[in-house]
Amino acid sequence: MTEINKPQFARQLYIPNGVSDISFYEKAFCEFQGNLLQQCLYCKLISKLKPTFTATMTFKQKIHNHYQQVLNQKIKALQQVLSDLKESGSNETKSTAGDKHETALAMLQIEQANVRGQLKEVMDQKNVFEKIDPAVSSVVIVNGSLIKTNRGYLFLSIASGKAIVDGNTVIALSPQSPLGIKLMGLKVADIAEINNIHYVIESFE
Repeated sequence: MTEINKPQFARQLYIPNGVSDISFYEKAFCEFQGNLLQQCLYCKLISKLKPTFTATMTFKQKIHNHYQQVLNQKIKALQQVLSDLKESGSNETKSTAGDKHETALAMLQIEQANVRGQLKEVMDQKNVFEKIDPAVSSVVIVNGSLIKTNRGYLFLSIASGKAIVDGNTVIALSPQSPLGIKLMGLKVADIAEINNIHYVIESFE
């Protein structure tokens, strides 16, 4: 087998755009030379040539990521509250019996039920939200559309309130909301009216 110039091979190593992990190419080179990956000094040379990749997200993807993080934070916070309540309930159970004790325990159980209900609601929202692909577009407004109106940006997804993304105010609303229902199926230049407020569709994606 013809010996190749390893440094030259490393310099000329072709790494396709978007590939951030060149371990596959390192391994292929090592195996081609009959060396173990761990023993190949030229892997270090190749790894130094690894380019810096910066993922460029669209405005819509940034918005999607923001609300995904909001959901995850809500779930984490509610799970912590539920855990604390369970611990308090366990401690209360060990306390001396009595009317005051029974009342406190009943209140904790009610609070746990409330938090479980909130957690289920957020988990359901997350399940709905995860079905939205921010890379998908359509010819009319659908669930998952980011809509630019004369009154600002609307993200038709879940009811998750207002956010500031890249200096722009965005409101996430459900397709089942009164405004969401009127937005569904509209196109550019169409108008959705609710409570005498007009939302002119300037663009959407």
